[in-house]
Amino acid sequence: MPVNILPFNQNYASNFYDLNIEWLKTFFYVEPFDEEVLSKPQEYIINKGGHIFFAQINNEIVGTVALMPTNNPKVFELTKMAVSPQHRGLQIGQLLMQHCIDFSNNVEIESLMLYSNRILKNAIYIYKKYGFVEIPIEKNSPYKRSNIKMILSLKPE
Repeated sequence: MPVNILPFNQNYASNFYDLNIEWLKTFFYVEPFDEEVLSKPQEYIINKGGHIFFAQINNEIVGTVALMPTNNPKVFELTKMAVSPQHRGLQIGQLLMQHCIDFSNNVEIESLMLYSNRILKNAIYIYKKYGFVEIPIEKNSPYKRSNIKMILSLKPE
């Protein structure tokens, strides 16, 4: 089944919310910051210069990911990645991540940063496979559930 990667469309905002809420409830819990961002992706991500992408199979949205601006205009947070339960294990998350890396290279983003949790061993393995390295996590991390912060440098050495 071919997977199409689509840019943000307000028609898919509910998919962005639903996929992420399901993922958070399955693995953790929904923090107030999550609820706010997920319920208003146009306001919190798109209007601030960020990007949201969707994975689509047969006209069904099966995954999503966001690139959220940070205080540094050359560094974006890779965040809000979720794949529907029935489509996990099909490497859709990896397709979304590769799309974010390719997109970032094309628009001259220098680094992608992410927050995660060490219990997500498969996710951490994939991040490392794509070249992310662990960096110190700040004491006031925006996510209470995060206990690891990673970065991928995209600019040539």
